[in-house]
Amino acid sequence: MEYKDYYKILGVSRDVPQDELKKAYRKLARKYHPDVSKEANAEAKFKEIGEAYEALKDPEKRAQYDQFGSSYQHGQSFNPPPGWGGPGGAGMGGGNFSSFFESMFSGGGMGGNDQFFAQGEDVNAKITVSLEDAFNGAKKSIRRPGGANQTGTINVKIPAGITSGKKIRLAGQGKAGAGGEAGDLFLEINIANHALYQVEDKDVIINLPISPWEAALGAKVTVPTLAGKINLTIPSNAKSGQKMRLKGRGLPGKQAGDQIVVLQIMTPPADTPEAKQLYQQMAEELNFNPREALENV
Repeated sequence: MEYKDYYKILGVSRDVPQDELKKAYRKLARKYHPDVSKEANAEAKFKEIGEAYEALKDPEKRAQYDQFGSSYQHGQSFNPPPGWGGPGGAGMGGGNFSSFFESMFSGGGMGGNDQFFAQGEDVNAKITVSLEDAFNGAKKSIRRPGGANQTGTINVKIPAGITSGKKIRLAGQGKAGAGGEAGDLFLEINIANHALYQVEDKDVIINLPISPWEAALGAKVTVPTLAGKINLTIPSNAKSGQKMRLKGRGLPGKQAGDQIVVLQIMTPPADTPEAKQLYQQMAEELNFNPREALENV
């Protein structure tokens, strides 16, 4: 079988300290995790570095690997000692690790008393939060999703400014392995629909009703934002659908989003004789034709 150079796979020297070994593994695991990596071979690479770390993280396993593997080079054939990986050795990994790993560490020989360690699996789930919690940040206690390491609830910190689709990683809270480290729990954020606002990335959008005279003459009106109410100056001759931008009033972050105010002109109902008379007077005196552009086509 082909010898595997676990040190080379993790990009470390053979005398690397255990704490540096762990750092190297975590860095590569983040880079090649299938849920986040864009590398073409991410899944295979993730399994390979997981196997390498499984072999080297335990001092006894590492010493065993160093003793019988130091004279081999990557790609060469490796023949374990007679009786190595005795009854029950091959196949114990259930396909999780290579035949080289199983022959080295499973079953009889010097590895006969070693317990097989299987790497835990990551768990993915979705969590819905309010727009206010996404804006301010929050601490939530949620029920652990199925397949996670434990049952019950878990505390989650929602960072201020998080957007839909972003993931929160909870290390070691995924599915436990057979004696190995548990995987991670990844929570994908979904921002719930809001009664007033719509959200596009970090921008917050609100429709603002205004009267015809406010649109025509201009006015100062009060506008709600996620950080509190502010005064907004409506320019004269404003149009329905016109957008006004409140810089930095969206979701916070290194580059905060904006609040987009969309003006909506609301027409008062003609439900009294006085209102009807006023509309009639406007029709006669204003000489206004909203379809003039269409008639000249």
